[in-house]
Amino acid sequence: MPHKLETLATLADAIAKRRAENSDQSYTAKLLSQGLEKCAKKFGEEAVELALAAMGQDKAHVTAEAADVLYHFLVLLEAANVPLSAVMDELKAREGVSGIAEKAARGKTS
Repeated sequence: MPHKLETLATLADAIAKRRAENSDQSYTAKLLSQGLEKCAKKFGEEAVELALAAMGQDKAHVTAEAADVLYHFLVLLEAANVPLSAVMDELKAREGVSGIAEKAARGKTS
């Protein structure tokens, strides 16, 4: 499955390049030009749409919404100037650590 993760990295690179494009011709450039708050809001909207699709149990709809979430996740990372590699490094650091223990170390309870 690692080769499929390359798709995310390729998309993240494309999103970074779109930042410099004309916002009248690129949806990504338009989102990024509207700032971090707009990108965060759009990501949240897409996440809710995915959750609702999952409850409907239509696999095609869930797949489409999950793709939207991943795209908007990467746009949000770009807007926040956080590289995907940093997120992947964080996940790697958490490998083999119980989710309960990891959350406790961060002071989270739920």
